[in-house]
Amino acid sequence: MASSVVAPPGIGDRLGEILLTEGLLNRDQLAAALAEQKTTGHRLGYILVKMGVMPEVEVTKVLARQHRMPAVDLSRFEVDQKILKLIPSDVARKHCVLPLKREGRTLTVAMADPTDHGLLQDLKFITRFDLFPVLAGEYSLRTLIEKYYDASDNQQQQLHDLLKDMEGLGLTDDLELAEDQEEENVGQAQINDAPVVKLINGVLTDAVKRGASDIHVECFEHEMRVRYRVDGVLHEVMKPPIKMRAALISRIKILSQLNIAERRIPQDGRLKLKMGNKVIDFRVSTLPCLFGEKIVLRILDKGNLTLDLSKFGFEPKAEQDLLKAILNPYGMVLVTGPTGSGKTTTLYSALQRINTIETNIMTAEDPVEYNLMGINQVQVRPDIGLTFAAALKAFLRQDPNVVMIGEIRDLETGGIAIKAALTGHLVLSTLHTNDAPSTITRMIDMGIEPFNVSAAVNLVVAQRLVRRICSGCKAPAKYKDEELRALGDKLDQIRQIPMMKGTGCETCGGTGYKGRAGLYEVMAMSHELRRMILRGASVAELRDQAVKEGMLPLRMDGVKKLERGVTTLEEVVKETAA
Repeated sequence: MASSVVAPPGIGDRLGEILLTEGLLNRDQLAAALAEQKTTGHRLGYILVKMGVMPEVEVTKVLARQHRMPAVDLSRFEVDQKILKLIPSDVARKHCVLPLKREGRTLTVAMADPTDHGLLQDLKFITRFDLFPVLAGEYSLRTLIEKYYDASDNQQQQLHDLLKDMEGLGLTDDLELAEDQEEENVGQAQINDAPVVKLINGVLTDAVKRGASDIHVECFEHEMRVRYRVDGVLHEVMKPPIKMRAALISRIKILSQLNIAERRIPQDGRLKLKMGNKVIDFRVSTLPCLFGEKIVLRILDKGNLTLDLSKFGFEPKAEQDLLKAILNPYGMVLVTGPTGSGKTTTLYSALQRINTIETNIMTAEDPVEYNLMGINQVQVRPDIGLTFAAALKAFLRQDPNVVMIGEIRDLETGGIAIKAALTGHLVLSTLHTNDAPSTITRMIDMGIEPFNVSAAVNLVVAQRLVRRICSGCKAPAKYKDEELRALGDKLDQIRQIPMMKGTGCETCGGTGYKGRAGLYEVMAMSHELRRMILRGASVAELRDQAVKEGMLPLRMDGVKKLERGVTTLEEVVKETAA
């Protein structure tokens, strides 16, 4: 019996007939598809796939053989936004064509209609590339075109909306570098494009106007986000288009005089900008993460720096003890608390209080946050051997009256600081401990002898920052007994405290808080406390004695702030221990 052989489809054969001949379709299905084609005007292959009559891969195989053109599996491609820009979205949608990849001067484009030679000529003119056409299923192709170009259009609209919002800030075009900082020629024009420049300028300006302390620029797999830390709490403010990731990061690094080609290691820099009549310093830190570099900009606005100790919110006895200690000609004053609790500001304020023409004040800081007139400030650089200890040794040969060390981190620094305090110098510094009494045991644990700690330390301040209730929406608040018990067991007394809370308004952005206030635990060293240190008293014993002598623990200082309506119960409980 003779076998029937189906000849390979020719260029002139119609798709429907080929599918019938190969047994992939019956005449009823073809008739229904042709009727649909008359109504919609779509290609037959697209209609057959949409109707679910046959899989797209079979249609594509037949078309590829018919037109002697390679076919592609679109699921294997991830189209770059830069490639997508080569063909406008209206052209891609109208002619069902999608750019896939570029190799040298050749651009690979997926097409649904390989017979449209006029389209290839038009695309060659539009893109300025040689074209390599490949066949793709029309149904998948249209789906991907909508996916990619919708995302691109949305990003463009998002960027447009962001820039439009920034225009209302007033200073987006008026920022200028306050120092002579030359921009490197990085060969990336988009870094200096107007949208990138405007967006960065707008973010910096907006953060300063909102009173933010930090700006966080973060990169994730499919998006970016910008957050501000306002009054100690992070708030998301925008999500720039992901395609701008490299340009935005490079722009910040150029302004901060960092190496834009180095993305593997952390970098630190500074940026000084003139905003109207103000000059604002930004401390910049970059950190390589999984999907790009995270950048944090610490805003150092000297205009917002309060250096008047009388406005800090110290209780009368605590303020009196602190002033007495910093006006001593020698001894040590320590400020303790977690990162971001305002320790440096407290030290700066103390220095400003004693900053006179007769006094030689020297500081070693990492980093120097604010420039203070009349004070000799040194930036610590451990990479070249200029550590806190090395700076402190040098200070003692510079005839100082007052020395400030940014932080006592080790025995060497602590030992030299103690020696300076015992030889006629006033020494101010910080440590990381939970409260004032534990600072004493922390120094002894470092290896400093108890008799030196007892003789040198004059006063220890432990502090926290809590958010202030917004004055624009402050209102009385009621709490349940379970919530009030967080302050202690004496409920009858606690219920008498007139609690307040912010209800949320335009001034505070709906948070109920505006600004921050300090909680302070000030332990002045008495003769009895010095004797207890010498005999190795515990933290609890030191605390009990200090309280007996009039020290207000952090929690009790928080209660005083509650009574005055400065902050809320939640803030006091969050920042202090019972």
